[in-house]
Amino acid sequence: MTTELDFDAVVIGAGLTGLYQAYRLREMGYRVLGVEAAEDIGGVWHHNRYPGCRIDSESEVYGYFWNEQLMQEWSWSERFAAQPEVLRYIHRAAEIMDIRKDFIFNAKVHKATFDDVSNAWLLEFQQGHRAPVTARFVFSALGPLSATQMPRISGINTFKGESYHTAAWPRDPIGFGPAKLDFSNKRVAVIGTGSTGVQLIQEMAKVAKHLTVFLLEPNWCTPLGNGPMTQERMDYIKSHYNEFTAKCDASIAGFPHEFDPRNLFEVPKEERDAKLEELYKGPGFSLWLGTFQDGLSDPEANQYLSDFVAKKIRQRVKNQHIAELLIPKDHGFGTRRVPLETNYYEVYNQDNVSVVDLNTTPITRITPDGIQTTDALHELDAILYATGFDAVKGAWNRIDIRGTGGVALKDEWAKGIKTYMGMQCPGFPNFFMLVGPHSGATFCNIPRCSALAVDWLSDMIAEAKNGGVQRIEPEIAAAESYSEYCAKLMGKMLLGQTNSWFTGINKNIEGRDKREALLFVGGNPKFREYCDDVRENGYKGYIMT
Repeated sequence: MTTELDFDAVVIGAGLTGLYQAYRLREMGYRVLGVEAAEDIGGVWHHNRYPGCRIDSESEVYGYFWNEQLMQEWSWSERFAAQPEVLRYIHRAAEIMDIRKDFIFNAKVHKATFDDVSNAWLLEFQQGHRAPVTARFVFSALGPLSATQMPRISGINTFKGESYHTAAWPRDPIGFGPAKLDFSNKRVAVIGTGSTGVQLIQEMAKVAKHLTVFLLEPNWCTPLGNGPMTQERMDYIKSHYNEFTAKCDASIAGFPHEFDPRNLFEVPKEERDAKLEELYKGPGFSLWLGTFQDGLSDPEANQYLSDFVAKKIRQRVKNQHIAELLIPKDHGFGTRRVPLETNYYEVYNQDNVSVVDLNTTPITRITPDGIQTTDALHELDAILYATGFDAVKGAWNRIDIRGTGGVALKDEWAKGIKTYMGMQCPGFPNFFMLVGPHSGATFCNIPRCSALAVDWLSDMIAEAKNGGVQRIEPEIAAAESYSEYCAKLMGKMLLGQTNSWFTGINKNIEGRDKREALLFVGGNPKFREYCDDVRENGYKGYIMT
């Protein structure tokens, strides 16, 4: 590799986090290049344009809070904004940052190789017309939910009807939302009932001639509590943004919800149930992140919460056989990500909606005419896959990342993920991760929490630049200690003892059946404390040369 590098830094990814990281580096005087696999900015909001897609964060706490112009200029139309509005917001933010000129698009990195002699990275692209790029530092803002995953079902490509994955939904060629597809006279299937599946099912039930939900693992869903954003409320938000952001920064996951400091069974039953009733109505993650402090850690308290939500499902679904199918039996409330819904359970009361229980009649294959289960062929016109992602680490594993001595990051992670602060891995100098494994932003309100990581890393890079540092990498002992800390924190929570994408389990990927600590679940304040301590002690745990 030549000593004349193309750039000081390359940022991979043009989502909310990547755009801000590139902006910060450019404003610091770095020669920076942003690279994006898609044809435009927006990341997850560019790709996921399925009907019903929207944020589950309150609109006012989702986005950038470092730019006063944007905060005062932008007015949200809903309490929980829909995908087209979020993408419009990102485009407006990019205009204010004037960041698009610093990115190249249709540039999918397939290999990143570190050179020990020059202390620099070589990035190679899938597109043959893209010349390789060299840079001192690489910032990977790939996204924890970006590596699209299809299910392992035979015959998928034989189906003659329409089929779409929610994360590769056809786009409106002239707008920010989905293409105008007509399902009104069609027999439609949805596979997947996570957050995306729930949102999609709600919309398909309104338009499909008949909707069949193929149900394997139901989730605990609670009401979103959405509605129009009034002008009065938006005006109040704009004059009190500091209060909203302070509340998010003090909360566990960067949302405007705080756990009740009491234990569930310490509270008299009548008061306890009244509190749960209030939280259940929303908005947002009120019940998940605002419940009693032992609700997600104590098995008995969690069982009480689960029974409460199960009762709600039975009340809302008329057919009690279907209600029982929709009540999770393999995990307690809040031990997986909680999908938020608007009249989701009422969908199953409609005549045009049916459920296939894959636990009793599994799919054997997809045929040209539909979906074959062990007891019937379900003839269909469209199959919609809400089967999610190879979460948290998948986007990094799909790039051939080679550190010192040509060691592959994927091979190292196969032995067990080891990071320092979720920002770097030993043996991969000058390669930084944003919103990946162990990051304080991954189990968090991502735009709010990733800004912390971006600002912290940018400060460290500025200090390194002033000191003439050419190489930054974590000490092995520091990474081992931090990774053990992440595992210990997860072990205290019931979610760490539950199969989900939080713990690396994915039935659609062969061999992905062993739990691992992928998240930092200590909370936003605790992660900030950790970051402050490392910085105040001369960036301890990092080797800078």
